[in-house]
Amino acid sequence: MTDQSERTVGAPRPQGEHRTWPRSFADRLTDPLPMPGLRDLVRLARECAVRPPASSMKDVAKLPVEPGPLPHAAPGGAAVTWAGHASWVLRIGGLTVLTDPVWSRRIPGTPARITPVGVPWSLLPTIDAVVVSHNHYDHLDAPTVKRLPRETPCFVPAGLAAWFRRRGFSRVTELDWWEAAELDGVRFDFVPAHHWSRRTLTDTCRSLWGGWVLSDDAGHRIYFAGDTGYGRFFKDIARAHPGIDLALLPIGAYAPRWMLGPVHTDPEEAVRAFQDLGAAAMAPMHWATFLLSGEPPLEPLTRLRSAWDAAGLPRSALWDLPVGGSRVLPGPS
Repeated sequence: MTDQSERTVGAPRPQGEHRTWPRSFADRLTDPLPMPGLRDLVRLARECAVRPPASSMKDVAKLPVEPGPLPHAAPGGAAVTWAGHASWVLRIGGLTVLTDPVWSRRIPGTPARITPVGVPWSLLPTIDAVVVSHNHYDHLDAPTVKRLPRETPCFVPAGLAAWFRRRGFSRVTELDWWEAAELDGVRFDFVPAHHWSRRTLTDTCRSLWGGWVLSDDAGHRIYFAGDTGYGRFFKDIARAHPGIDLALLPIGAYAPRWMLGPVHTDPEEAVRAFQDLGAAAMAPMHWATFLLSGEPPLEPLTRLRSAWDAAGLPRSALWDLPVGGSRVLPGPS
């Protein structure tokens, strides 16, 4: 296992190798788990903090949804399309890569999605690879994964390969923090996040969690944060991966802060993370799709724009895409 004090970019690991991992990754937690006890549950109920205020639900109709065709992927070019929540269609190095693919209308324990999927599954090109940040249901959706051909290369956190192999996937690569793999000239680096993992009552922190940095031979570099709170890892990632062109950062599911602060950035923290990363542009995600917490549906975007302006950042560097929206990355300078 990689020395976690080491933040250098090393040689890629072989794809698909079977590895032995510790029984738990709880030692990687940077804050106590956000698992409320009885007193916390009473507080949540008293504050009505589990879902947005009923008066704010009228704003669901105002959420930005503009599905459009996927942009042309020119040779040597790169582009991104937001399908909703943390699901992106990335075109980089000639590959089409899905991040945390969730195309289902509903996931366990959560109301149905409030906006449609930005890209219908039938309109997707051939998927060359999938990256998964962690095993929570809103990031790892079994019905969506079932739609993929079983030979699809899947890049996943340490401890999660068995989940895919049980479902017949034959090309699964699991990585520790600061490790990487390559596929047809595109490099997949797994980097830390301030989060946790659990899929059942008995597997808390049995697999790792993190984000991904995708780099191609043309010099494009895209950072997909997955799910994370704010903390020191953003500066670590910037040192290990300078010159990030685009940071895909979460801005939603942050209220109440006393419970979700350690694991979900709020809009102001997302702006700080962007500055820590030294990225050229930011595209927000993890909002406008599922109602996972107590903030009003439109609040993440309005607070993000206010924080962006307050930081004096150029408006052209904020790619606040609608669900289904796309942007083409400029060629490396």
